[in-house]
Amino acid sequence: MSDLNHSLYEDFPQHAARIRQLKEENETFARLASEYHKLDHSVRGLEMRNVPTTDDNFEQMKRRRVQLKDQILKMLQ
Repeated sequence: MSDLNHSLYEDFPQHAARIRQLKEENETFARLASEYHKLDHSVRGLEMRNVPTTDDNFEQMKRRRVQLKDQILKMLQ
């Protein structure tokens, strides 16, 4: 279980201004950031509440979260 906040602003504080800018100006970035936020919220909620879910489903959610974060980081650089 992890109670770490994985928000984009927490994980990439050096890119905070760029994150805000891209959310406003880049539709693709905004969509990816929104999907990441929703998925991260779901994963953290499951972790914190020990809500039953299949291991495969949970692992798939976490893998997708990593994929999104990688895509987002590439766009920030």
